[in-house]
Amino acid sequence: MAEVTMPKLSDSMEEGTVVQWLLDDGADVTVGDELVEIETDKANMIYEAEAAGTLKITVPEGTTLRIGATIAYIGPAAPDGERRDATPLKTLPSGEGQSSPKDGRTRQTLTSVQAAIARRMVEAKATMPDFTLTMDIDMGGVVDARTGSKKSGNKLVPSLNDFVVKACAQTLRRHPRVNGAFQDGAFELYDRIMIGVAVAAENALLVPVIADADQRSMSDIAAESKRLADEARAGRLHPNDVCGGTFTVSNLGMYGVTSFTAVLNPPQAAILAVGALQSRPAVVDGDVVVRPRMTVTLTCDHRILYGADAAEFLRDVRNTLEEPSGLLDTDPEG
Repeated sequence: MAEVTMPKLSDSMEEGTVVQWLLDDGADVTVGDELVEIETDKANMIYEAEAAGTLKITVPEGTTLRIGATIAYIGPAAPDGERRDATPLKTLPSGEGQSSPKDGRTRQTLTSVQAAIARRMVEAKATMPDFTLTMDIDMGGVVDARTGSKKSGNKLVPSLNDFVVKACAQTLRRHPRVNGAFQDGAFELYDRIMIGVAVAAENALLVPVIADADQRSMSDIAAESKRLADEARAGRLHPNDVCGGTFTVSNLGMYGVTSFTAVLNPPQAAILAVGALQSRPAVVDGDVVVRPRMTVTLTCDHRILYGADAAEFLRDVRNTLEEPSGLLDTDPEG
């Protein structure tokens, strides 16, 4: 009889909530079957069966348990009696999880994701001394590149954010501390460039990760970014989709926000906030012309990044976006 326990689906997960059983009690299970949807501190994720046999569910949907607690059994037959190895931390009612109105107020229970966001934001502001740098970028070259991609009939045209992710990925390789963290009194630098892209999902902010972004082509980044955003909004991210981020890009430009300051995503050293693309007057060769411009703001952990370090990184990102030919896919026969 194989025991199914609450899985650890993210590096910071301590507890999880059984959102939905994807197979019925008593169903036949094979290895790899989608078994249960679990709400973690980062996203709703699907856990797949690691054993074959008959499923015996021991906790109902809505139950929150710590990592390692038993949630079901898989075996040739159901166990004698229903064994409960752990007491649920809480059981949420189905639906919104709201309490009844009192004196005109409604108190809403946080989901695991919302509670984790709250904890991490408090952690970031309380423990990470931050500073911000803001810079305007001429995006004319990127706009032209996207227009050319559309005219070429490409099925998936990279978004402005895809260009930002690619530019950051290339630049991070030359600025390793921006791709690091301050951990236990030391600088921790990472070999892989793993860029998290903030996605607004229903009642939550999720940050799926584009792995090894510096090694991906623009078209690959565009495809992966779309896949991750679709999975995040559908609540079907897998553990590998949200783990290991080393730098984050957060874009609110699609809402018309011209600039903003993003809160650090611990323990990452920096996060880039991207504003809306706007037509603004600019001086070019002594003449005032209208150019497509975008404002970005870099928030940094001052324990690992200093003003000049951050300024050089942001300058290099700007230069890369203003001359984006190095970001574009190349013809393998060229």
